[in-house]
Amino acid sequence: MPPRRRGLVPLPLVLLLLPIAGAIATAAPPPPDGPAPEEAYTKREVMIPMRDGVRLFTAVYEPRDRSRPVPILMLRTPYSCRPYGPDRFRRSLGPSAEFAERGYVFVYQDVRGAYLSEGTFVDMRPHVAEKASRADVDESTDTRDTIDWLLANLDGHNGRVGQWGISYPGFYAAAGMIDAHPALRAVSPQAPIADWYFDDFHHHGAFFLPHAFNFMASFGLRREEPKTERNPRFDHGTPDGYRWFLDLGPLGNADRLHLKGTVPFWTEMAEHPDRDAFWKVRDILPHLSNVAPAVMVVGGWFDAEDLYGPLNVYRSIERRNPGVSNVLVMGPWVHGGWSRADGESIGMAWFGAKTSEWYRNEIELPFFEHHLRDGPDPDLAEANVFETGTNRWRRFDAWPPREGTPRTLHLRRGGLLSFEPPEPDDAGSDAFPSDPSRPVPFTEEITRGMTREYMTDDQRFAARRPDVLTWRSEPLSEDVTLAGPLLADLTVSTTGTAADWIVKLIDELPPDAEAPAGHTPPRPWGGAMTMVRSEAFRGRYRNAYDAPEPFVPERPTRVPVPLQDVLHTFRAGHRIVIQVQSTWFPLVDRNPQSYVPNVFRATEDDFVAAVHRVHRGPERGSRIEVSVIPAPPVTDTRDG
Repeated sequence: MPPRRRGLVPLPLVLLLLPIAGAIATAAPPPPDGPAPEEAYTKREVMIPMRDGVRLFTAVYEPRDRSRPVPILMLRTPYSCRPYGPDRFRRSLGPSAEFAERGYVFVYQDVRGAYLSEGTFVDMRPHVAEKASRADVDESTDTRDTIDWLLANLDGHNGRVGQWGISYPGFYAAAGMIDAHPALRAVSPQAPIADWYFDDFHHHGAFFLPHAFNFMASFGLRREEPKTERNPRFDHGTPDGYRWFLDLGPLGNADRLHLKGTVPFWTEMAEHPDRDAFWKVRDILPHLSNVAPAVMVVGGWFDAEDLYGPLNVYRSIERRNPGVSNVLVMGPWVHGGWSRADGESIGMAWFGAKTSEWYRNEIELPFFEHHLRDGPDPDLAEANVFETGTNRWRRFDAWPPREGTPRTLHLRRGGLLSFEPPEPDDAGSDAFPSDPSRPVPFTEEITRGMTREYMTDDQRFAARRPDVLTWRSEPLSEDVTLAGPLLADLTVSTTGTAADWIVKLIDELPPDAEAPAGHTPPRPWGGAMTMVRSEAFRGRYRNAYDAPEPFVPERPTRVPVPLQDVLHTFRAGHRIVIQVQSTWFPLVDRNPQSYVPNVFRATEDDFVAAVHRVHRGPERGSRIEVSVIPAPPVTDTRDG
């Protein structure tokens, strides 16, 4: 990939506080300001045959103005391409209203086995690398067969096709560009699911309980016959998810008491707690080869569902397809927030500009216009990334940035966090109790699932608990910018034989900090401990995700906890903070803390209290490996 011009897009400077999305099935763009779709478009519904004879339900929206050939833009989804009926129209078309104004042909398709399409639905359908016959189908072949039919049966197109999708549809967009049809010229997987063992449901083996349960209790119900209506949401009977999931008891009760065998994928998850062949075959990343279309991967720094996906889809395409046009966009958004909102604020988070509108107008639309009908080159960088803390867009010729310098943050005696190496008197450990019957809540809010804001929640409430350890730097004398992946390299021990390890990177504001003008945060601003990045790791997988093993009680053991990437500046006067804990409920299911072969099969008697230790010092000391980059040149900017 040739280097691209670097720079930044300055936005009004604000103190850091940023968002994250709750569990949503798919993101709908805001309704258009112009004519309603039915005024500017016609609609027809067709069943498109695949190579094995299965037919997929497809809604085609064609512009009434046929004065010029236009591109086709397609979305394939398991969430339904409602509304059904040739006289019933979607309230908006395309990724944003600007696309409809330019008269694209829009195609929405129910994937195989979903809603009105024929066939059997398979979650994260495995890619078939070697296709011996027409019976060997996957999402790549279904995409190619669909494009073949569209080109042959639609009038007024220019022979070019684009594809996009957010979340699960982002997976279908990524799968569609493998061995792509020659007419598929531009693809944008947005918040794509890449590997469900790391996206959404499992985070390094730790099970994201309310997200998995609430989603699968509705989406995962078996389809007995074609249908047009979505499944009802699960009724918890209370808004208090902490109490509901605690009263649920061991994880096996979820199916025994509520799902009762009606959700096949939940049953399969329960049978495969380790990252065995069941999960590996559903990983799209090893198959992202032979990619010819231009690619723009989009993600949100505060996407609670699919942050792993966009970062790793981008990396896999780069590694496996030298020379392909492949760019990354990471903004300050929740799950699908770049499509559904203006991107200016969420809760305490405020960015000082409408970041989503800027993205839609200056990045997304120009990307497709350029590749699908020779519009002006949008001059996108290799990585177009929003820097939190300073709230500005930056442009890099690689991600992670090449200019990063490795640095180490050390956990030291007395709760001190420092770039300076530990001294001999730092040697020792910090202990904390962990009781599965009183787990640390992941948020102060009353909620049944993941909140939109949890990834940036104020962590002062956690710092006050005895079962959470906190290390704080001295107030910074100058800005410090972290860029790229983070690794919490912990040395730990426990009185039990099993444990989870949750690590949080936090930006602590000065005690006298004031909210930006025009913003009214829901909580006091001064002294807030706003989360920048966090991750959970099930300790049994410290050596291999497919080979779990117990801890030896009291034995110091290395547990490396990979955290997702960041681009964040800790401003002068702020503190860098690390928190470590072992429960994060109900976001993560409760670890019994006594080793069992399968946590889904744990009983009440397996749940025990334990004391955990985090070790520090010059030898075997716990640390956080980061990469620090310099401030950008102030002359290399563009307006945002």
